[in-house]
Amino acid sequence: MLINRPRYYPFYIFLLLSHFVYAQNAASGKITDAKTNKEISGVDVFINESNKPAITTTSGNFMVQSDSIIYKLKFLRKNYALETVDITPENATNIFVKLSQEKISDIQEVVIHNERPKYKNKKENPAYAIMQKVWARKRNNGLDKFDTYTYKEYEKIQFDANNLDSAFMNRKIFNKLEFIFEYKDSTASGKIGLPVFLNEAVYDNYGENRPSKKTKRLLVAQKTSGFQDNQIVTLTAKNLYRDINIYDNTLNYFDIGFPSPVGETGFSTYDYNLIDTVSVRGENAFKIRYLPKRTDVLAFQGYLYIDTDSYAVLGATLKSTQKINVNFINGISTELEYDNPDENTFLPRKFVTEIEMTPFSKKKTAKSIVAKRSVDYSEYEFNKPLEDKIFKRTEEEYSDSFTDKDDEYWVKARPDSLSKSEKGIYEMLDKLGQTPKFNRIVKLYETLGSGYYNVKKLGIDIGPIFSVYGKNEVEGDRIRLGARTYFTRNDPWRVQFYTAYGFKDQQVKYGAEARFMFNRVNRFTLGAGTRRDILQLGVQLTNDDGIMARTFASSTIFARGDNASLSSLNQTNLFTSIEPWKNFQIRLDGTMQSIKSANPDGFSLMYYKDGALRKTTNDSHFTLSLIARPGAKFSQTGIDRYEHGTLAPTIVLKYTRGIEGLFGSDFNYNKLQFLFYKPFLVGSWGKLQVNFEAGKNFDTVPLALQNIIPGNQSYSLAQNTFAQLNYYEFVADTYTTLHLEHHFNGKILSFIPLIKKLKLREIAFIRGAYGTLSDASKAINVEGFKYSAPTDHIYYEYGFGIENIGFGNLRIFRVDFNWRGNYLDRPDISTFGVKAGFQVNF
Repeated sequence: MLINRPRYYPFYIFLLLSHFVYAQNAASGKITDAKTNKEISGVDVFINESNKPAITTTSGNFMVQSDSIIYKLKFLRKNYALETVDITPENATNIFVKLSQEKISDIQEVVIHNERPKYKNKKENPAYAIMQKVWARKRNNGLDKFDTYTYKEYEKIQFDANNLDSAFMNRKIFNKLEFIFEYKDSTASGKIGLPVFLNEAVYDNYGENRPSKKTKRLLVAQKTSGFQDNQIVTLTAKNLYRDINIYDNTLNYFDIGFPSPVGETGFSTYDYNLIDTVSVRGENAFKIRYLPKRTDVLAFQGYLYIDTDSYAVLGATLKSTQKINVNFINGISTELEYDNPDENTFLPRKFVTEIEMTPFSKKKTAKSIVAKRSVDYSEYEFNKPLEDKIFKRTEEEYSDSFTDKDDEYWVKARPDSLSKSEKGIYEMLDKLGQTPKFNRIVKLYETLGSGYYNVKKLGIDIGPIFSVYGKNEVEGDRIRLGARTYFTRNDPWRVQFYTAYGFKDQQVKYGAEARFMFNRVNRFTLGAGTRRDILQLGVQLTNDDGIMARTFASSTIFARGDNASLSSLNQTNLFTSIEPWKNFQIRLDGTMQSIKSANPDGFSLMYYKDGALRKTTNDSHFTLSLIARPGAKFSQTGIDRYEHGTLAPTIVLKYTRGIEGLFGSDFNYNKLQFLFYKPFLVGSWGKLQVNFEAGKNFDTVPLALQNIIPGNQSYSLAQNTFAQLNYYEFVADTYTTLHLEHHFNGKILSFIPLIKKLKLREIAFIRGAYGTLSDASKAINVEGFKYSAPTDHIYYEYGFGIENIGFGNLRIFRVDFNWRGNYLDRPDISTFGVKAGFQVNF
């Protein structure tokens, strides 16, 4: 429910960048025939990626205006080749355009006026015959066919603020920041624009397919305007984009699936219309226009350029519909170019994606951030011998030397030179970084995003601010204060602690942990910590042994029924971890702990040991964890990393060995646990989240060390718990659980009139648990007769939820409706419940 996680950073960055804003909103000039130099009329003039011409000229002169940025004009007239002009403040007037009948044009998105033809069935559509041949000859990325390959990648990400006016400049927030408007562009319509962020990066890519599969993407150089030390801004910039393959059936934007117009299922979503044959970089190509059959679903519109001989995709344009139902997003536009070295493969050439983002409003005139990412792929080399050491991680890769490149390097590295406005971003933000007021604004949003307030002079973060207050039956009102060391985003060590006080039990609680990473390559780390606290155990199966790991200590302010099943925990932990391979971690924990009931009158953890009755469970154990995150991407190289949004799975295998007699431990036991979690895109039907867990205690242990099927008696959303289970209702020596949660992204509700205007999104879920509990495990506990496992039947819950509740682009509320499927004869159960919470995502 809390929103202090890296995946929520886009929400905060939109709020920040909405204050700082580049625009050119008018352009004029003359159009002539390139051969005769005579003026031409009847020319369609298109602004940016618009599907409709802004004007059709009646003379050789033209003038266009727009409420948004004009960065490109396209000119088209029958029997003439398309001409494109990039617009900057310097060339926006007196543009001289020459149209030629003989020029071979690059890929461009234009509209040739024609009605959408109607066919009795798709087989009558000539575009269908073409697409069938595209599917039959579906190409694979050419990199897969070679034994080895290398190529360079230049990436540029730019944020421009849009749709500002003179009144905005006069706001108090810009007091003492007026100098930023020296970089503005004023237009005839009175709007103002301002560049706010620029990031450039150069990568060397290496790959080997045979004899073994290896890849490496090496960051060679990076240059960021003013935000090198701001984790939120840089992470957000990188986190907006995903790699896509136009031949896939589903394209991933923001981890949301959009049907691909080139996918084999495309005709179920799109109408296709063969427009013409055109020349694309010297190749003859079919130009096919596609439109979604329904504009209120997640889909694109645009053009496909298909080679007339090989039926390869030479290029494509993808533009979102006006009714796009994605939070914080007003529009998406992508241009793709491919090279086709042979009849079976393709190679990426250039990808350009623009995303228009607003934190609140969907209106076209709303103040927004236009985020543009362009990637150029070049210098392909194939079957060149590559040494094994190239694929090995080295310490140099994790240093900051890639930020030390001089201006001369960047002039050579860029495929195209920077515009005047792009160069101004570096200068402006360097000045902003020296301005106290700007730094205070950045700190505010960084605090909201990270959950910590940084005291830079001391190198300390205070927080997390979202855990300051809590309430439970034992402690009553609870105040928690914490801090951690934080000097830079790449700190190799961290010390953190917290202290808490309950006004009902009048007890002080605390926790502290120190960690040090010795090697950035294999992330070899040692850590130690201790805590004394009141916790809600039994709400996680595959839990983390770390002292500062997420717990359910006292965050339940509103709950159904009395929650008396809290435990008092004294715990000390030592651990070491290493990543021998990328995204694969081996961790060994040694833990000594004592557990007793924090509320003996309402909740018993008493058990029998050698005929004696005991109330405290003393435990010493070692835990070996194998954690795999294939495909995960991270920012920073320090002790704490920030994860980019991906569909990477999480796979965990844990073995725990309890040792009797070690530091007074009461039990020998062996436990094995497994966890698998992964989100799957299911075409245009949304995203399915799968969470499977299984485990077994091989020995008899008391309740404090048992596997508890996680319940949730709060009214808040809690991932991977059972909403209608009470705490400790099911206890198991052996267990399996499965959680399936499908997000339809509004697919079903979009069919319902009136309701679809609300842009709500539906969720369906089902959860199940099965387990066994031995008689010995029941007998060891004083109140063992109360506990049982879901053995007779698989316990299950089901329900649906509504997410995306809110207004405009601010739709962060979710409500779930849960039903208990069986075991309905038990006392004090709840058969139906409502959970709610905040969920900040796209």
